[in-house]
Order: sequence, then structure tokens, then C-alpha cells
Amino acid sequence: MSVDDSEQEHTIRAGGRGTRVSGPRVLVAGASIAGPALAHWLRRRGAEVTVVERAPELRPGGQAVDARGVAKKVIGRMGLDAAVRAACTDTAGAHTVDADGHVLETFRADDDGGDGFIADIEILRGDLSQVLYDDTRDGVEYVFGDRIAGLAQDADGVDVVFAGGDRRRFELVVGADGLHSALRAMVFGPHERFLRHLGHVLAFYSVPNEFGLDRWLLEYQDQESGRSALLRPIQDATRAMAIFSFASADFDVDHRDVAAQKVLLRERMAGLGWLTPDILAHLDDTPDFYLDQVAQVVMDRWSSGRVGLIGDAAFSSSPMSGQGTGLALVGAYLLAGELAAAGWDPDAGFARYEARMRSFVEANQEIGRLNARSRDVPGPDAEPRPDFAGAWFTELVGRAINGVELPDYAGVPDYAGVPDSAAPAGSPITSSAKP
Repeated sequence: MSVDDSEQEHTIRAGGRGTRVSGPRVLVAGASIAGPALAHWLRRRGAEVTVVERAPELRPGGQAVDARGVAKKVIGRMGLDAAVRAACTDTAGAHTVDADGHVLETFRADDDGGDGFIADIEILRGDLSQVLYDDTRDGVEYVFGDRIAGLAQDADGVDVVFAGGDRRRFELVVGADGLHSALRAMVFGPHERFLRHLGHVLAFYSVPNEFGLDRWLLEYQDQESGRSALLRPIQDATRAMAIFSFASADFDVDHRDVAAQKVLLRERMAGLGWLTPDILAHLDDTPDFYLDQVAQVVMDRWSSGRVGLIGDAAFSSSPMSGQGTGLALVGAYLLAGELAAAGWDPDAGFARYEARMRSFVEANQEIGRLNARSRDVPGPDAEPRPDFAGAWFTELVGRAINGVELPDYAGVPDYAGVPDSAAPAGSPITSSAKP
């Protein structure tokens, strides 16, 4: 990956038709969900896309993520509905239980047309990432085990220095590198300016399915302490995903210090009851432990010149919203579409993307804050827990699930050869640029 290589003409060939078009070179930081989803739409609009990911490979596992409402439409327009559904957890529903395991409440995956508490499209983060990567890897340059170490932008492009020593120039750079986005800190300022801790910490990891889970999620909540433990089924029936949450007014454990995180989790979960001791017994054996604060990212704008942000890097709504993946998928569609519709002018393209997304993001962040507040520890200074039975909440949920328009971008080139409102067919787009 060299400067000389990047200065050569880059072309994209539409599958089976021999059409060649020149497009802007776009660098995307992050290969989880928002990054590969954006890469899909950018290449369909004619861009030459590079995705850089600091991890040496895709990260497997992770929490279950959902697609509801308009996000399902985006998956359909990507032509990935069958692939995504084939990788879903196939969860039938959820039971909330008491400390003795007695069922208190039941939610089914077909509630609310599949857009309820348990969505009919529910998939592990790592599995969705794999689907998106498989869809784009033949037409997108992926660079694993590297990261952006520095950049400088001018009126025509962005010069990027990679930690591995390479230097390249791109017309646009987009950060899709998550809650703790290094690109956001580099361009927009320190994390403290944008992170809003919601007073809770979330941990999850896979465990052997010695609990007899069969397509049903089980959740135990201790209202007095603000703690919960959850077990959910995954496609591999021999294993299950464990999730813990606890209230915490502050959070000062490094998000990369796994050993310290495990110590913290054991301390905070002590005495919780239910199946908690059995779940914690597998803490040191799990291959995919993750713990972090429940937080949102709140920014006045998601772009600066030729650098933009998407997904959790720009507008994390927190896992408490259940909509982070939906925001990433919808944002990817709109960002690529608006940039292409603006002739790849960053000022116009980024502005239209932000205008279309802002209220959708705000509705989902409000749901995240409300759900976090409903788990706060009761006390004299605590805010009253929200009453989710009101019509106001139904209206808010509607805006959070379907409250954004998906333009058809008529007249904008689509090198898959089909309208946005139809699923792409035929061969994948491949790039002449070599990694």
C-alpha cells in the first residue's frame, strides 16, 4: 500500500457488463458493521473503497444485535436479507424470571410484526460483520492489523499516515471505529467531549449451554440493586451468550484492560443469585469477553471538511436502545447516497446526511436514556422510572424504528445495475485495485 499505488487511476467494474467508472478514493476506519455496510453502498455508487481495521481479523461473537423497521428495508436493498436471516440466532422469544427461575413475563419474536423487544432479525454482532465482509471483500480493499496514525486534509483530499508506515491520499475519510473512535478523537477532540455515560456497565461473553436453553432468552433483574443477568441462545446450540449489567455512576476501567474488567465484574455481581455463580464460573475460559460502559455519543456535527463519522463513532445510542445496528445500516445507506448525489462534494453530502439522520438518531438516543433510567437504583435522588405504557412512548418507538425516509436516489449511479428499492442481482462488483 504505497503513495505511488494510490495515485494511479482507480476503476470499478460492474459485474458482467464491463462498465468502467472513475470514483473517489474513500478510506473507512473500522470493519465491524457500519464500516462494511458503508463500503457496500460506496462501491455501488462508484467509489473505490479501502477499509482499515486495527484488529488482525474480524472479531467473532459479541452481543446479539437487531434490525427493525427501516433497517430491515436497507438489508433488503443490499440484497442480503437471506444471508442475514440464515445467520440469525433464531430466538423464539424471551422470558423474564425471578431468582428461582419462575417466569414473570414473556415476549415473542413475532410481537409487533417482528419489531418488538425480541426482533425477528436478531444476529450476533460478529456474524453480521462476517455477512457484510463476505458481501464486500471482492470489491473492497480490506487492511487488517493497521490503523490511521495521522492525517492532514486540504481542499482536494486527505493525506493519511498509517501506523504500519504506509502513506496514502484519499478524497474522503470516514470513521466507523466505534464508541471509542480514534479517528473522532484525532479530528474532533477528546472522548470526554462527546461520551455521555448512562450510569450502567454491560458485559457479555459466551459460555457452554449447560442451562438447557432452547431458543428462549432468560433474564433476571434485581430491581433493588440495578443489576441483571441474562442468558440467550445462539446458533451454536452447545453454547449460549451471557450478559450482565450493573449500575455504576462512574467508569474508570480502561476498555482494553480485560483482566481489570473481569475483577470488576466479579465484584459487582457478587451475591446476585439466580444462575449468576454458574455463569461466572466460565469467566476465565471464555474466548470473547467484552465489558464497557453504557454510553452515548452526542455531537453537534458528524463531519469536518473531508472527514466524516458514522455508526457508534458518530451517534452511539447505547445497547439500551436496541437500535445501534439499525442506525449504522441506515446511516451507511444515507451517507453513501447523499455523497454520490452531491457529486462527492463533502460539504453538501455530509450536510444532507446529517439533516436526514439527526431526528432518527435523537429518537433512538432518547429510548436508550429511558431504558437506562428504568434500571437505575431506587433512591431519594433518583429520577422516577419512566412509564412506558403511555401513548407518548408508542409514538417515540415508531419514530425510532421507522422515522427516517430512504430516498431512492433516482439519477444517482448504481453499479449493481438496479434501483435502490430493489435488491441487487448478478455478480458482485470487483475492484481493479490490489491490496
